[in-house]
Amino acid sequence: MTVLDALKRSTVVVADTGDIDAIRQHRPQDATTNPSLLLKAAQQPAYRPLVERARAEARRAGGGATAETEAFMDRLAVAIGCEILDLIPGRVSTEVDARISFDTPATVARARTLMGLYEQAGIPRDRVLIKIGATWEGIRAAEQLEHDGIHCNLTLLFSFAQAVACAEAGVTLISPFVGRIYDYYRKARGADIPREEDPGVASVRRIYAYYKAHGYRTEVMGASFRRIDQILDLAGCDLLTISPDLLEALAAMAGDLEPALTPALTATSADAKISLSEADYRWSHNQDAMAVEKLSDGIRRFDADARALEAWAATLGEVRGV
Repeated sequence: MTVLDALKRSTVVVADTGDIDAIRQHRPQDATTNPSLLLKAAQQPAYRPLVERARAEARRAGGGATAETEAFMDRLAVAIGCEILDLIPGRVSTEVDARISFDTPATVARARTLMGLYEQAGIPRDRVLIKIGATWEGIRAAEQLEHDGIHCNLTLLFSFAQAVACAEAGVTLISPFVGRIYDYYRKARGADIPREEDPGVASVRRIYAYYKAHGYRTEVMGASFRRIDQILDLAGCDLLTISPDLLEALAAMAGDLEPALTPALTATSADAKISLSEADYRWSHNQDAMAVEKLSDGIRRFDADARALEAWAATLGEVRGV
């Protein structure tokens, strides 16, 4: 038995990649994508037919330069998502444009567009998670979408306030970013952080305990790992989304693995249940300097990669607006 096999007994393993070959190799249950991963994938020769098809469909959709650009990005994301779904039994996460992270109506509209494209391709709603940045506005958009039967993955989650607000909104899944939390505190400390003090792992443990103790159905998917031990210390979490290089490392390790997280083990350590108004949320999140910085930085990074993808696609030919 490999450690990866053992991990799969207690946790849904998700591939954090848009690389079809990596997904084919590791056969995860689910897969997640984001603008950074799509930019990397789209530049591979194997994906050129998907890029060309998305460009052609965007041109036919018309509506002007801005509309064609949006259509290209959405259609490419869905095309890659459909390719991934052919290889996995579970769900794929597809992200809305980071530029609308603070616009609830625009996020709802873009999410419905993405889901409409999946449905046109014959993909049922229960196989897609719409990925939205966990701003207050994004959480409110997800709340509306969940009521409409469109399931959401709230990403770029760094603070406990974000996690509480997501659970209260009834979102399907959250993605707390273990590695980016670790990066922030490692930089502040100026040295590596001992395994037992890892703040990213501690954050996910706290959220997991809170959700299980208070009966929330929102799933917790640890994300953004830097080291194998971060994954091992969260074995038993609902889901873990793992990059191909770390999946390969886990698959190369022989041995068994006991869950580090179970509802029973964590129930006694859970925070008391709270409810957050918008003012409560904004104040609580604001008090976490790491979360404020990392949420803003993550939105900027995803936006930069999305714009880079648009610019790269424009170099492939003279296509108005793409």
